[in-house]
Amino acid sequence: MRRIVDQAAALWRLDPERLTLAAQRENTVWRAETAKGAYALRLHRAGYRSADELNSELDWMAALHASGMAVPQPLRSTAGRLIEEIDGVAVDLLTWLPGRIVGKHGALDGIADRAGHMRRLGALLARLHDLSDGWTPPAGFTRPRWDRAGLVGATPLWGPFWDNPHLSPDQRALLLAVRDRANAELARAESAQDFGLIHADAITENVMIDGDTLALIDFDDGGWGFRDFDLATVLMRQLAAPDYALLRGALLAGYAARRAVDPRMLDLFLLMRALTYVGWIIPRLAEPGGVERSARALSVVLPLAQAWLVRS
Repeated sequence: MRRIVDQAAALWRLDPERLTLAAQRENTVWRAETAKGAYALRLHRAGYRSADELNSELDWMAALHASGMAVPQPLRSTAGRLIEEIDGVAVDLLTWLPGRIVGKHGALDGIADRAGHMRRLGALLARLHDLSDGWTPPAGFTRPRWDRAGLVGATPLWGPFWDNPHLSPDQRALLLAVRDRANAELARAESAQDFGLIHADAITENVMIDGDTLALIDFDDGGWGFRDFDLATVLMRQLAAPDYALLRGALLAGYAARRAVDPRMLDLFLLMRALTYVGWIIPRLAEPGGVERSARALSVVLPLAQAWLVRS
């Protein structure tokens, strides 16, 4: 990996001695220190996104930045490209945003006014949706689709969650029943749902806080989807919080300047968000912590699935 990093540094005229490993999740991120400030050198997970999808992500981020939104700004290499490929690994360079991540695993670290934070995050997502609606993507723009097929179709975007090997036969039957009923309910309601470009991963690890200012990073999973799914992604990590009702109300209040949210549909999108993680972990089970992450995903989705079936 270090050899790829050093070659990438040359393509963006970075000092390889001033590069340090910052994060190793879906992508590997190195922090580059320069006289002009810090930058994020991203090495993308092989096979996760096509070159067209990566270029589209960066085009979208550049448009948001140009509209005044605080998002990382993509920078071109010395060859004039936003993406470089080195030994089969896609690499790009982004500006490093000030502040720190909000927390890990849903924690709102050091945030005294938790409701105020969620109101600001709701307003930030509303602004993201507004700016995205006002932007015309260039020809060839392609991003993942968090639509009905991508969530509960025969081949979901993050894989067939019902095939997770840690499911018992009864649990698998439960998720299949939920999938079919959720598919039918969304089919009846989808024409009335707000649909467009969404971040799709506004978890605490992907929200930067600098004083009272919030900013979104990591648009790797951003694409076309239901706007309420963006809100559900935030709320799923807070389900176990003792003040969940307060946090949920504050998030929706912050978002309400844009449009109201249907609580019933939001509950459905919460369930769909939880289902996606059960599929997402399947090809990652052999990675460090994979089994534990699968267990956590199941501990979230099974109660949600059972409760939703009773209500629906």
